[in-house]
Amino acid sequence: MTQRTGTAALARRAVTGATAVLAATALLAGCTGKDGGSAEPSPSPDPKADLLAAVPDEKDPAFLFSGTDADGTVTGSVDPASKGMELNVTEKDAEAGFTMKMSFRFVDQQSWVKVDFGGAEELHTLLKLPKNWMELDKAKLTDAEAVPGYEGADPGNARPIIATATTVEKQADGTYAGTVDLSGPEAVEAMDSIDVAALGDAAKTVPFTAVVGPDGNLTSLTLDIPAAGKQKALKYVVKYYDFGKAPAITAPEGAKAAPASAYEMFNG
Repeated sequence: MTQRTGTAALARRAVTGATAVLAATALLAGCTGKDGGSAEPSPSPDPKADLLAAVPDEKDPAFLFSGTDADGTVTGSVDPASKGMELNVTEKDAEAGFTMKMSFRFVDQQSWVKVDFGGAEELHTLLKLPKNWMELDKAKLTDAEAVPGYEGADPGNARPIIATATTVEKQADGTYAGTVDLSGPEAVEAMDSIDVAALGDAAKTVPFTAVVGPDGNLTSLTLDIPAAGKQKALKYVVKYYDFGKAPAITAPEGAKAAPASAYEMFNG
């Protein structure tokens, strides 16, 4: 299942927006597996197909992931069996003097959020935000996408990115390398945090490397995005790991209904 714009990217955007709202409030008050086994796979005449088959899907066990792009890094876990996901994003606001860690958890259609202000615990009281998990009612959000949700087992959008590959070669060490064409509409949507338009013709030949583990699962996808305009050269990295070792994702114990201040944070 293809992410609309990437659950990880949506999470970062939600946290960035929430941090801005909280920072302003704080300042005003004076105080974000496939085949199993470990045997070496047989050579394939279609390495691109191999990579696409290795991308996590709904049949995989729970696993961990991380994603890094122009906006920073998101970490979390995915549990396809329960349609569950947990995301952790950290956002630092130097002016307001706090670092906010925001965690999201989703199980099917339910969503929860938890906020941690690190060394500024007084902000929980000031901003009327509890420290425990809060269940969100999306009907109370002015923007339905202000909070991400479970959209499948590929939060880093590896599948739609690999699908645009124009060249793929399997290297002697078992890794894959090639180029992807990010100029199409699906790729542009998948690369939500990257200004693809600014890349011009370079968007059609972006180098990538990928690694598939001995269990047949994609463990990493790295794109080398060239510099363009105000955008510096960067690496877009997706990592999937610990298949079958990550805990199942369930509704958090002791969660309370989110207070009005939580919706103010997301609604701006």
